[in-house]
Amino acid sequence: MLLFQEQYMLPCLNKKLFGFECMGCGLQRGISLLFQGEFIAAFKMYPAIYALIPLAIVIITSLFYKFKSINKIINGLAIASVLIIIISFTVKKLI
Repeated sequence: MLLFQEQYMLPCLNKKLFGFECMGCGLQRGISLLFQGEFIAAFKMYPAIYALIPLAIVIITSLFYKFKSINKIINGLAIASVLIIIISFTVKKLI
């Protein structure tokens, strides 16, 4: 069954042009799976999603409220997100 949001997903331009997935492939489907309540499937689709969501929440919150150590939190979450993206992309390519 094709869900409403899946009708409007953007195709991966890298995959269409070069034939292989980029490091962002799976993010849209992962978010869609989260909205459907499929938390494990969302993690399998895009493991960094659970690091990117807190990062987005902290960044949006920092626009309205200023905390003393907000930059350290943002940097830590950003580094964790990038590491997870690179590791999961590498593992996906090796398997």
